[in-house]
Amino acid sequence: MAARPLSQMLRRLLGSSARSCSSGAPVTQPRPRESAQAASEELSRQRQFLQGHAAPFSAILTDSFGRQHSYLRISLTEKCNLRCQYCMPEEGVQLTPKANLLTTEEILTLAQLFVKEGVDKIRLTGGEPLIRPDVVDIVAQLQQLEGLRTIGVTTNGINLARLLPQLQKVGLSAINISLDTLVPAKFEFIVRRKGFHKVMEGIHKAIELGYNPVKVNCVVMRGLNEDELLDFAALTEGLPLDVRFIEYMPFDGNKWNFKKMVSYKEMLDTVRQQWPELEKLPEEESSTAKAFKIPGFQGQISFITSMSEHFCGTCNRLRITADGNLKVCLFGNSEVSLRDHLRAGASEQELLRIIGAAVRRKKRQHAGMFSISQMKNRPMILIELFLMSHDSPPANPSISSWDALHVEALRSRMSFSSQMATLWKGYRVPQTPPLAQQQLGSGSFQRHYTSHADSDTNSKCLNPGSWASAAPSGPQLTSEQLTHVDSEGRAAMVDVGRKPDTERVAVASAVVLLGPVAFKLVQQNQLKKGDALVVAQLAGVQAAKLTSQLIPLCHHVALSHIQVQLELDSTRHAVEIRASCRARGPTGVEMEALTSAAVAALTLYDMCKAVSRDIVLEEIKLISKTGGQRGDFHRA
Repeated sequence: MAARPLSQMLRRLLGSSARSCSSGAPVTQPRPRESAQAASEELSRQRQFLQGHAAPFSAILTDSFGRQHSYLRISLTEKCNLRCQYCMPEEGVQLTPKANLLTTEEILTLAQLFVKEGVDKIRLTGGEPLIRPDVVDIVAQLQQLEGLRTIGVTTNGINLARLLPQLQKVGLSAINISLDTLVPAKFEFIVRRKGFHKVMEGIHKAIELGYNPVKVNCVVMRGLNEDELLDFAALTEGLPLDVRFIEYMPFDGNKWNFKKMVSYKEMLDTVRQQWPELEKLPEEESSTAKAFKIPGFQGQISFITSMSEHFCGTCNRLRITADGNLKVCLFGNSEVSLRDHLRAGASEQELLRIIGAAVRRKKRQHAGMFSISQMKNRPMILIELFLMSHDSPPANPSISSWDALHVEALRSRMSFSSQMATLWKGYRVPQTPPLAQQQLGSGSFQRHYTSHADSDTNSKCLNPGSWASAAPSGPQLTSEQLTHVDSEGRAAMVDVGRKPDTERVAVASAVVLLGPVAFKLVQQNQLKKGDALVVAQLAGVQAAKLTSQLIPLCHHVALSHIQVQLELDSTRHAVEIRASCRARGPTGVEMEALTSAAVAALTLYDMCKAVSRDIVLEEIKLISKTGGQRGDFHRA
């Protein structure tokens, strides 16, 4: 590889128009008054000359289809400080014994070998790479490799704000941060850990230190977060972010389902409806993303279309797992152990021969999405922490899932928004509703949770201020016959095909008597299982959407709004649950409201049963309903 230094130098020159050239190319620096067109033509002549005189790329890293692999991703660890179900199967993963993982010296040895052969970009992944104690030292030593132009990291962001100043100082040049929701409660539900504010703090720190763009990876899954597309895109108005929407991909253990995948075309249509002026940006060579920009916005959005429109033809990536296996394709199950050969004393030439053989075996493209979902492959956590997401509930395209879930919490813990108001001062970032404290009586605090699925907070029937009991109103039409049985007494679903569509709203309630011990733990959020109110609230939202699957003769209803509220009653050591549902259609939504309240109550029981079995569920009842031929109902 005698010509290698020249090749490296030429690639550097091609990557930057601001550097001078000492290779013999006929270069002249544009004079200050030279026109932009003349400067552009001069740059074009320089690049043509350099491209014509560049040394050939390493044959070792060139596959049989001519793809040159100049990008290496190295997993530093299999461990992670989050428990995202997207990355980790339900039953967990068996971690590799420490002795079988690559040592720091082995990581650097392999990195040096690949860089000498033409790799000019290395990204550190995991697990979560920033939990590795020597990650700063690894970046510092990688920075010393001649020819390496970019050192990046893909992180969940939990430790980023603390480590980034050190990492930048030693040479970290690119950051990808995984974030699948802008709603704190949903974040905790997805990752089964707290930490939303730490991730946001990490994004802020990256912007503060001058990283531009800061890439934010968001896996979009139907039924979980596809309703947040516009919220994420809006972040780019005032922030130098590249928000990358990624199609949900199948890996071992994540129970991939085609119905959960939101395609690039569907995501793009959603964004274009809000911003018709959306502009397509030129695609960089070997880029995995289709980039777009909203005119006037500081940042941009991108789509990674691994499933619907693969980019295998320009793939330039190779991966080394934490246990030292080389993967030439993320979706392939073929691997070769570089660790074993390294520890067996293989020479540099022998390692290169093994690497070259693996690269040449790389296929033209990966299998289709349905074939991939059936293939045996590592769980994502054991390849690299690519993104953070979750095994979403069963999807139904006609349901507006999660519907921009918002959570308000009145609790005795420190206010999240008070931290973020300072942290994001000067940036346009969606804030959570204020987290306040309300003192009840002597030294007691109330925790209150509410989730709502649309922005209509003024609706009287759904406003918490209208919880006072109301007298029955409107015509009370009742039937002395059961509607779900036929003339012979057999169960039958009511035919609603000829009934007119009307606005339907229903409110139901339930009470859970916890007892003093469990009540105190819930109030202080000290249950080992986690935040009982958040989990119960989310369970209520999910239950409303799944009512037709739980109650046999219920019609499926496309709900436009779901709201679940939980309040602590310290006098009874109880949690009061209120569930509201709204839809426009030919049938009512009282069953959805009742199911929501009942399942939220059952979830509270499940969260607290380890503390006390003396928990009583009571007063599951319909509070009100509006719409339909039988008139309105309001419980006195």
